[in-house]
Amino acid sequence: MIAARLHAYGRLPVVENIAEPPAPGAGEVVVRVAGAGLCRTDLHVLDGVFADLCGPLPYVMGHETAGWVHAVGADVDGLAPGDPVIVHPFLTCGSCRWCRRGADNLCERFRFMGAMVDGGFAELVTTDARSVVRLGPSTDPASIAGLADGGLAAYRAVKESLTWLGPGSAAVVLGAGGLGHLAIQFLRALSATRVVAVDRTARALDLAARLGADGVVQADGRHVAAVRAATDGLGADVVLDFVGDEGTPMDAIRMLARGGRYVAVGYGGRLDVATYDLVGSEITVAGSLVGTHAELEELAVLAERGHVVVTCATYPLAGIQDAMADLRAGRVEGRAALLP
Repeated sequence: MIAARLHAYGRLPVVENIAEPPAPGAGEVVVRVAGAGLCRTDLHVLDGVFADLCGPLPYVMGHETAGWVHAVGADVDGLAPGDPVIVHPFLTCGSCRWCRRGADNLCERFRFMGAMVDGGFAELVTTDARSVVRLGPSTDPASIAGLADGGLAAYRAVKESLTWLGPGSAAVVLGAGGLGHLAIQFLRALSATRVVAVDRTARALDLAARLGADGVVQADGRHVAAVRAATDGLGADVVLDFVGDEGTPMDAIRMLARGGRYVAVGYGGRLDVATYDLVGSEITVAGSLVGTHAELEELAVLAERGHVVVTCATYPLAGIQDAMADLRAGRVEGRAALLP
């Protein structure tokens, strides 16, 4: 089968013929890939940011996978060949304290597809049945592959912030691209908050406006003041930071209203805040890691009912190097996906 494998950190993956995965073992599922999302985490993997955690090279990249069940192993219930599915990027143990509490995104023994085990940049991929969510029969797997991680991360960040987002509240989406454009739709579907999108590019802001953002702000050095002006001087009740770098964490804190919540989803930067500012304004700072299996099931329902649509640039698997170059250069509107 055709697959895109990483042979050396800092060098682009190679598209090559490799052996198909063996018949699935007990509790395993082989998925025929319809689409595999490409995001900045893949660029971090390529750059060696997580090299100490990753499996031995070479391995098949790709952690956002959707397709159809190809084969099931023993002890797999509720899944049959041909079923459309989306795959959670974490393979979890199911028995650690976090898994038993339903917080499987914090599994102590997780394995990450496309870095610690072979991923979805291939025609076929093997995963645990525990990681697979069956989709509705009318759902096109290729169209929602980007929900497996990026969409799931945006959904969890919004869902965990709903207490702050009653009528009359304001939410800021920092970075209206791959994750942010999905977060805008989740905010629209799940709350009555006013949504303000902040981004550097006109393309992303145009997309945000089309998806229902109440206001858009160009990130040009004056955007903190513009956000406060757009919220009647009060600031935002929630800032969802899908960039997490290049100054956005501190910008987010300055955008917050008293009693507000800052959620870091993107990463790479630093946050340096005086504890008095946290206490004096009773600010909540939270990190948000991907999402749980249960939340991916919820997200699949939202997609099936049309509450979220992934804006996506598609590439053939053989075009992965072009796709990575476009993503790194900021030329992708919304998400990018490879279609094996």
